[in-house]
Amino acid sequence: MTEFPDFSRALTDRLVAYCAIDSQSDEQSPAQPSTAIQLDVQRHLVAELERIGASDIQLTDYGAVLATVPATNTAAPTIGLCAHVDTAPQFNATGVKPRVHAGWDGSDITYPDNADLVLRPSERPYLATKTGHDIITASGLTLLGADDKSGVAIIMTVAEHLLTTPGLSHGKLRLAFTPDEEIGRGVDPRLPSDFGVEFAYTLDGARVGEIEYESFSADGGVATITGVSAHPGYAKDKLVNALHVAAHIVDDLDTDGETPETTDARDGFIHCYGIEGGSSTATLRFILRDFEMDGLAARRARLTAACAAAEAAFPGATADLEISKQYRNMRYWLEKDMTPVDLARDACRDEGLEPRSVPIRGGTDGSRFTELGVPCPNLFTGMQDIHGPLEWISAQDMACATRVCLRLLTRAAN
Repeated sequence: MTEFPDFSRALTDRLVAYCAIDSQSDEQSPAQPSTAIQLDVQRHLVAELERIGASDIQLTDYGAVLATVPATNTAAPTIGLCAHVDTAPQFNATGVKPRVHAGWDGSDITYPDNADLVLRPSERPYLATKTGHDIITASGLTLLGADDKSGVAIIMTVAEHLLTTPGLSHGKLRLAFTPDEEIGRGVDPRLPSDFGVEFAYTLDGARVGEIEYESFSADGGVATITGVSAHPGYAKDKLVNALHVAAHIVDDLDTDGETPETTDARDGFIHCYGIEGGSSTATLRFILRDFEMDGLAARRARLTAACAAAEAAFPGATADLEISKQYRNMRYWLEKDMTPVDLARDACRDEGLEPRSVPIRGGTDGSRFTELGVPCPNLFTGMQDIHGPLEWISAQDMACATRVCLRLLTRAAN
């Protein structure tokens, strides 16, 4: 069996460089991509792809970067690897300062920019297994951005190894780096055709050995609340406060015990993640999640009922709800042909890992790719505690993911 290098140092250098480039997406922006700063990462990747000798390098007008590693075995299938460059809007991601805890000794990890923040292995069993690893964190005021710049680093390292190592048998490899995945816009309708692969993998997963082919089905909801405005000094029996109507809706939904903080495993939820406005008008933003379509339909009906109940409780106010489709559970398509999943499982075993498949309590670009005709399971990167200041990743976990990708590509060619 082919022996591959450790890759940890190259991955660390790449991840630190990528995370230091601001690239947060913005769901309220109509632009494509939603923020211009994402193109800073994309231009960095274009230059790096040119340096390592990739072919067909393209920065599309919808903000994705595409490239090719030519085949050494033209009989092998064309496979794609995909990762997203944007970081989540839910937490500060401006001015990220990555820190490398080389050969981490297993002690609590503190943060120079936030003395109150501590990453404790006693509270995180998975972290406790990483003693001796090179652990990468942020500095305390931002998320890290390993979601999904670790995936970007892994794919770039895979590509560089294939381009600089003669004698490896592999098919044509296509690379895709997308913007706006965190706001559900990562896969432009033109991308599947432009990608041009038989199947693909997103590198956007967590623990070593995890191969995911099941995700939430997802909708988004926006409730626009209009109250009745009046001077507060003369408001008796006139004013209808839109913020009170909004609070009624949120409180109504909280009574079900089906919010993110009260659910896990295969439970779905309705999550109110944003409120804007004042006493005259207000806007509530929701995400609706479930693994099954009937469950998602039930959550749409529940949110609709909460808005109707608020209107009834506050005569004169309106709560207009718009629900839009986001993505669907990729299992609906992948379970019809598990070839990409089985190939990844075999590659994990080649690396000495026991593969594990768990449902993603979220979604990836793979969800949209799969729905649009490109089968696309999700592979692990090692990222942990994402979307917050305690986010961390092991360079050795990333190296393991890199080797699994290489084993997958060479196995597919044999």
